Amino acid sequence: MTNPKKAAGLLVLLAAATSLMIAQAFAQTPVSPTPPAQAPAAQAPVAQTPAPAAIAAPAQAPAVQTPVVGQTAKNPTLPHNLSPWGMFMGADIVVKLVMIGLAIASLITWTICVAKLLELRHETRRAKKRIKVLGNDISLMEAERDARNGKDAVSRLVQSAAAEAALSDTVNDEGFKERVELRLSRVEAAMSRRISRGTGVLATIGATAPFVGLFGTVWGIMNSFIGISEAHTTNLAVVAPGIAEALLATAMGLIAAIPAVVIYNHLVRMITAYRALLGDATAQVMLLISRDQGRRSLRIARAAE
Repeated sequence: MTNPKKAAGLLVLLAAATSLMIAQAFAQTPVSPTPPAQAPAAQAPVAQTPAPAAIAAPAQAPAVQTPVVGQTAKNPTLPHNLSPWGMFMGADIVVKLVMIGLAIASLITWTICVAKLLELRHETRRAKKRIKVLGNDISLMEAERDARNGKDAVSRLVQSAAAEAALSDTVNDEGFKERVELRLSRVEAAMSRRISRGTGVLATIGATAPFVGLFGTVWGIMNSFIGISEAHTTNLAVVAPGIAEALLATAMGLIAAIPAVVIYNHLVRMITAYRALLGDATAQVMLLISRDQGRRSLRIARAAE
């Protein structure tokens, strides 16, 4: 009896275990599809939620950076361009006055250059023509008639010598030549001073223009450092325009000074050559006077015979 009872008990346990397993199998079969169905539903929003955020983040980042770049380029405190005219318009009033003064000095330099070159060429041509006439075999009176209405330097020399000859005894007066030489030297000095007028302005511009431009540069750089201290930044975009405007003043000073020095040296050489022509004219007038005195002495000697 014991063995059948044990066998029956085992069968009951096996049946109960089998029923539990079947129940668990049926219980797990409807539950297992549900979580996968819910899992995608729960993950889909999670997957979609970062997507707009990821898209929005790059879109917002340029939107934040773009105004910064635009504001740097369109800052009202900076000039719109760094051309010479733009730098002049953006410069301080003192730097502007320095640049305007240097521009006027440069204009004066070129005006004097053109005027003096034309004057020197005209006077040199007339002097050479008169000297060629004086080199011919003529008397002082004939030379005076030819140069009576002339306004050039050589004509003035001939007129002065003729005036002294009319006032003196050209035969027996031993001091006649000395008086003529004195008159000619005074006329020559006066003509040299007249032809040299304006060259002193070139010398002044050539000597002072670089220092005037340097003053504008110092003033502009001083204002740039003041702007740096007020802006509390050393950004090159803030510093560069002021320094460029300051350096433009130095460039203007050199533009005014270099041509003035070159033109002054060239005019000095031309004036020196012109003075040499006046010296030749003076010598020709003295030769005419000496020749006339010799001819008069010869006529007097023949008349005495």
